[in-house]
Amino acid sequence: SLLGVEPSYAAFARAVVDALDEPAVLVVHSGAGALVPAIVEAAGSRVTAVVFVDATLPYPGRAWVETVPAEMAAHLRSLAGADGLLPPWHEWFPAQALAGLLPDPAVREAFCAEVPRLPLRYLEEVTPAVDGWRALPSAYVQLSEVYDDAAAQARRWGWRVDRVDGHHLSPVTEPAVVAAAVVAAARG
Repeated sequence: SLLGVEPSYAAFARAVVDALDEPAVLVVHSGAGALVPAIVEAAGSRVTAVVFVDATLPYPGRAWVETVPAEMAAHLRSLAGADGLLPPWHEWFPAQALAGLLPDPAVREAFCAEVPRLPLRYLEEVTPAVDGWRALPSAYVQLSEVYDDAAAQARRWGWRVDRVDGHHLSPVTEPAVVAAAVVAAARG
């Protein structure tokens, strides 16, 4: 299994690298931004640039639970089952929050059917302390106000930052708009 015995970041990085058959721009959304250092380290020259889409910026050498308010970390720890697995991401929040982002019941149902359960240990795992990803051309596409701080940091780092008037799940509800922004950011 992808999240078996080996560290989660290494497993995710290996899965991405195994899928690369030629050099590519890595596009990450949401919490996948934290995976960038591990993926770039494992992929070497096969990742040519990175586009963060409403994504967390990497925090090498730290765990996700160290980057969020203590109340949120405690809440998620309380949600973990006896098997150590968290409920699917959309169940971390009130149901009306997802309904507001995905108002079409069929779209919401299809989305929810694909959301995996993650082990709590993934959020507690310290990310690889590697910085090779910083040498790659990078850009940020912001979809929601939740990622204002990440977009501001990307600007401070000198990255191209584009704002799409949407919400965190706009890749689901407005895929063509988000894809066009990603392509523009990757080319820029």
